[in-house]
Amino acid sequence: MAEVSGAPPTAAPDPGRRPIRLAVVDDDPLVRAGLRILVGGSPDIEVVAEAADGAQAVSMAHAHWPDVILMDVRMPRLDGLVATRRIRSRPGAPEIIVLTTFDADEYVLDALRGGACGFLLKDTPPREILAAVRTVAAGAAILSPAVVRRLIDHVADPVAGSRRARARERLAALTDRERDVAVLVGQGRSNAEIAAGLRVSVPTVKGHVSRLLAKLGLNNRVQIALLVHDAELL
Repeated sequence: MAEVSGAPPTAAPDPGRRPIRLAVVDDDPLVRAGLRILVGGSPDIEVVAEAADGAQAVSMAHAHWPDVILMDVRMPRLDGLVATRRIRSRPGAPEIIVLTTFDADEYVLDALRGGACGFLLKDTPPREILAAVRTVAAGAAILSPAVVRRLIDHVADPVAGSRRARARERLAALTDRERDVAVLVGQGRSNAEIAAGLRVSVPTVKGHVSRLLAKLGLNNRVQIALLVHDAELL
């Protein structure tokens, strides 16, 4: 089951840019080797570092500062979810895509809340993994319909009441237009789609998203979507 929708137009290679610096984190050396081989056939992406557990991943991220990290979940010493939170807690941190064999809801939600901008299963087709890396490197998030369904199921949980109240309290600080943008982000819309729907320019939408992240103290669009879903605004 793939957790990424079809590659968007921004996911195509751009020969005019430097290669995307990718790091691979997995405790299985065969998985790391397979990802190296996969990336080796793509001139716009290069593997610049590897790690075999979460602790190594944190050190590696700070030493090499890749653009994107593919992060496994279950690893010795420190798991990928904790490593993701630690890496993403620093300003300018690399974007992280969690890549795992596990599709349990708690892994998806913990990864996204920890600052990951996407969640892929290891049986995702190679071309979609590469498309996801390009999409994330371009500043977008991977929020597929499958992930949206998980979020909807999550807020329907009986214990969601207090979470809903907290989310609505945080969103109350937004202007009406910022809230409109937040809801559209929660629907998985791109900046171009939001701009068309609101009849504004793409740079204007980017400005709104940047202000949303700053006001709410969030790292990326996926976390905006989580907050919107927690508030049950969709």
